[in-house]
Amino acid sequence: MSEKKIVLDARGITKQFPGVLANDLVDFDLREGEVHALLGENGAGKSTLMNVLYGLYKADSGEVKVNGENLILSSPRDAIYKGIGMVHQHFMLVPVFSVTENIMLGAETDHRATPNESPLVKLDRKEVAQKVKSLSQQYGLEVEPAAIVGDLPVGVQQRVEIVKALYRNANILILDEPTAVLTPQEADDLFRIVHELTTRGVSIVFITHKLKEVLAIADRITVMRGGKVVGTTTPQETDEHQLAAMMVGRDVILTVEKEVAHPADDVLLVEKLRVRDVRDIETVRGVSFTVRAGEILGIAGVQGNGQTELAEALTGLRRIEGGTIQLAEKNLTGKTPRIFTESGLAHIPEDRQRHGLVLGYTVADNMVLCDYYKAPFGVNGVLQQKALDENSRRLIQEYDVRTPSPYVSAGKLSGGNQQKVIVARELSRANVKLVVANQPTRGLDVGSIEYIHKEIIAMRDRGVAVLLISAELDEVMALSDRIAVMYHGEIVTTVDAKSVTREQLGLWMAGSKVQQPAA
Repeated sequence: MSEKKIVLDARGITKQFPGVLANDLVDFDLREGEVHALLGENGAGKSTLMNVLYGLYKADSGEVKVNGENLILSSPRDAIYKGIGMVHQHFMLVPVFSVTENIMLGAETDHRATPNESPLVKLDRKEVAQKVKSLSQQYGLEVEPAAIVGDLPVGVQQRVEIVKALYRNANILILDEPTAVLTPQEADDLFRIVHELTTRGVSIVFITHKLKEVLAIADRITVMRGGKVVGTTTPQETDEHQLAAMMVGRDVILTVEKEVAHPADDVLLVEKLRVRDVRDIETVRGVSFTVRAGEILGIAGVQGNGQTELAEALTGLRRIEGGTIQLAEKNLTGKTPRIFTESGLAHIPEDRQRHGLVLGYTVADNMVLCDYYKAPFGVNGVLQQKALDENSRRLIQEYDVRTPSPYVSAGKLSGGNQQKVIVARELSRANVKLVVANQPTRGLDVGSIEYIHKEIIAMRDRGVAVLLISAELDEVMALSDRIAVMYHGEIVTTVDAKSVTREQLGLWMAGSKVQQPAA
């Protein structure tokens, strides 16, 4: 490894935003034909560094060299010209365009019109399609040039993004959280593609928060914390626990510790639920299931298969088209979010900033958003400041919210501490019967994930019913007692979590009709 040529060399990269030193004298290099993983918790500075290397940000100081030459980046176009490509976590594709049209967009091949023809440029789709087919065969990417991107599975859309970078002659590829929306089988296929790319000399920066993936695919691993590089190592020299400790600065328990569940009566009963999304497309199609007291039912599925609309319907945030919702034997079909809450619902929403917090309100005010109108917080329509203060200080201590004061606005907290404010508010309320936890650890560091997992298990052990919706299959498998798989808006099977493998779940998540006895 040490003999390989350095193709990308960043030295002393510093980037500051108002009030935040995002990169502090960061050194990072990439060698020819290697996978160099960049690991770090949310806000560690890894995305800022990659955005500097791709020309989206301009560094305040430091230098970047590509193949020994100083690189001056004013935009991503400069990075692309120097052979740097980036596949973003959220794909930059036009769904209604074909694969060929997406790949040629911004890098069009054309033939100028003859003197007798219109002076307008003619786009040569046929030539691009032939090159796309050749590239996909060369690297084992298997994409159909004429296919409409919106009709393709997410794993194939990701291949399109990679082919798009290779079409622009990228030999340095930055993959940002590339498995975030993939099934286990699609992730394995991506690893095969990455291996094929590196054997052909492509150098890859692999950004992820998944420790197992880092150890499986990387040649080297660099860990960032607080805007600085805290160390570089190899999979042979480290393990998951050491990497987690480097990320957060302390030892972390990575396994979910829980006792055997003792489920009781049904708390949530959903029958033939149908829901439409903002485009008026039916995304929840006749779903029926139950969640019992003292158990966690996990919903597994690739993101975009109706989970968001299901969670919104179950919390009163979205109107339903048909079916019924019962919570603790009360029919809540068509009721408002307040009635759901007053009936015993606790909700950890998918988007904490949009649906979980009022960012301009203080931490203390956010902690009573569900109960501010009730005693002791509200008396005759007047907020009782002493009660708010006592409540917030107690919850800050109990739920380990890192804030300088209860009166700091929630928008100034880190993502992990914003999530803890929501968890504290929702799980501490009296008479909670059901917790709907939708992507409860998205974007959080391993320390915050460890804490929130403990709190969810504690609610289950107190006899509360928990519905867990997560795009992280490992999280679903670790926390759940039963697992329901959602595909194209339907529950395709429900199984005992102890009796199923990641591979089986991955097949069902991708639409396979594998038969398995239901739980």
